[in-house]
Amino acid sequence: MRVEIWSDIACPWCYVGKARFEKALAAFPHRDQVEVVHRSFELDPGRAKGDTVDVLTMLTKKYGMSQAQAQAGEDNLGTQAAAEGLAYRTRDRDHGSTFDMHRLLHFAKERGRQDELLQILYRANFAEERSVYTEGDERLVELAVEAGLDGDAAREVLADPDRYADEVRADAREAAQLGANGVPFFVLDRAYGVSGAQPAEVFTQALTQAWGERPVLKPVGGDAATDGAQACGPDGCALPQ
Repeated sequence: MRVEIWSDIACPWCYVGKARFEKALAAFPHRDQVEVVHRSFELDPGRAKGDTVDVLTMLTKKYGMSQAQAQAGEDNLGTQAAAEGLAYRTRDRDHGSTFDMHRLLHFAKERGRQDELLQILYRANFAEERSVYTEGDERLVELAVEAGLDGDAAREVLADPDRYADEVRADAREAAQLGANGVPFFVLDRAYGVSGAQPAEVFTQALTQAWGERPVLKPVGGDAATDGAQACGPDGCALPQ
């Protein structure tokens, strides 16, 4: 079974939702047969690289809330994150473009390190004092190396704005086609969708239901093992008579 997760590094509920989903997945009896793929979704796709702002200012402008309301929301997120064992700085975080991070995540996917890099980017964005937006490409290269990626190769990706750009945009288009207008958005076997950072129990229910309703192949033309049809198996291939 495949689970696709659309998310953004700048999305705090994606950070919390990932932890809740993983809690459900860890207890799922068929965990080893579930493939998890992370998809790109920019919450602020029009923001230019280098255009950064503090989180509270971004929230007040984007949602029309007061500074006090924005801070209360951050404090609540800090509590929610702590309940999942996640560190979360509720003060002095910044916000910027995540496009290059998504490009790096596609690079990491090709090398089997996508989940590792995503978790490191979340931690860096939400829990650490150093910014992932203002320190330039070298900060992202440092995080890529921590995830097990080659630093020079990551640097080359970041230096070329076209590398993996089409993949990032394709993920966004696909999300729109599936009806996702926010993240996190979880799609199980292209049959079930779960929106938002739901409790672990909801993810458990979704995994169980999707697993139980997987289509079963119906053979046509009989069984090669019993009707003499030519086929290859663990013991070799049938020879023509």
